[in-house]
Amino acid sequence: MRLTILAGGLLLALSSNIMAGQVYKWVDAEGVTHFGAQPPQGRPAETLNTAIAPPKPAMTESAASQQSGESEQRDIDRKVKQQVAEQEAERQQYCTTLRTNLAQLQNNPRVRVEEEGGNRRLNEEERQARIGETKQKIADNCN
Repeated sequence: MRLTILAGGLLLALSSNIMAGQVYKWVDAEGVTHFGAQPPQGRPAETLNTAIAPPKPAMTESAASQQSGESEQRDIDRKVKQQVAEQEAERQQYCTTLRTNLAQLQNNPRVRVEEEGGNRRLNEEERQARIGETKQKIADNCN
């Protein structure tokens, strides 16, 4: 049973080259390239080779070093993209904190701040100044 399946699979794989027909390529009067199994009437057509492409040649030293350089560049690009993503996440967190602080300052007239001696309440001028500073930071750093 296994031998029959193996033989059938082998015949199927090899039959694709035998079954392949000619493929023709031509350009029509409007400059559009066409491909087909039948050549066009009254037009020159190019016959395309449908055989399997030969395997790629082994890499030379210069090609290997170029590929190594490209690999190093991809690693550097990946690291830089990761750093940019981390910085963007930190910036987003900073903006969230700023917006939360602004909402607290605007909605709460009795804001307390910690200082060396303990807590103290901001007066209205200090609160308005902090609201202005926070809005400016949001405008400078956040979308």
